[in-house]
Amino acid sequence: MELRHLQHFVAVAEDRHFTRAAERLLVSQSGLSASIRALERELRAPLFVRTTRRVTLTEAGRALLGEARRVLAQVRAAHEAVAAVQGVLRGTLSLGTEQCVAGVHVAGLLAAFRRRHPDVEIRLRQAGSGELAEEVAAGRLDLAFAYRTRADTDQLRSASLAAEPMTVLCHPGHRLAAGGAVLAPGDLADEVFVDFHPDWGPRRVTDAVFAAAGVRRSVALEVNDVHGLLDLIDEDLGIAVVPRHFRHKRASLTSLPLQDSGRTLYETIALSPPPQAISPAARALLALLETGSG
Repeated sequence: MELRHLQHFVAVAEDRHFTRAAERLLVSQSGLSASIRALERELRAPLFVRTTRRVTLTEAGRALLGEARRVLAQVRAAHEAVAAVQGVLRGTLSLGTEQCVAGVHVAGLLAAFRRRHPDVEIRLRQAGSGELAEEVAAGRLDLAFAYRTRADTDQLRSASLAAEPMTVLCHPGHRLAAGGAVLAPGDLADEVFVDFHPDWGPRRVTDAVFAAAGVRRSVALEVNDVHGLLDLIDEDLGIAVVPRHFRHKRASLTSLPLQDSGRTLYETIALSPPPQAISPAARALLALLETGSG
């Protein structure tokens, strides 16, 4: 089995399209098709269901995809380890993060990393914490900064960055702002909520707080960015329950403490593979984080 066959297979699986995958790999479509056929012959199983409109994975293809990604990630890590021994850090750093995570200034950390390691290509993507954990465990991301969603496993390790209670944000003209009191989840049962996608850390924590209190709430306005959430609250279209550090992002809004939210903290963590699988670039980034550069 050749590595290029696995690279070709993963590209087609991700793009769900032979032409797009061939363009990304800078190979001919006929050559890509021949590579996939060779891999299917070796494995004695079809990997894709091909139609005129799309390409989907077979059961065998789904089984191979995770293993192929892990193999390719290990090969890349081996190349980077040798380069590191030679005194030059090269390769790629693939980082995932939620928006506005506490405990790390992502842009500043990456800037410091680039100054020290200009030959490393940096790739960054934002997603929800559950998805980021899966990406790190599967070897598609080197590291991720996220909300804790699961216990550590053989494929996934975590280190705590920060933990804080949740707070209620509302418009200064909202009825809640006038009271200025500590609020219980039951006090907010009839409110219209602005919140994030269910996989984002702040949404997960808020859902847990209200579920523990036995209070149902209505999320009428769902967004995927922090400033969109703040804009909607600023127009008095709803309220939000967010990590406490969000209150500093919009001074015009009123912040009110949420009762007992300290029992369900918003904990941000650094997610990584087990120590033996961490790439040299990821190790260098974690070292910068530990020194306070981020």
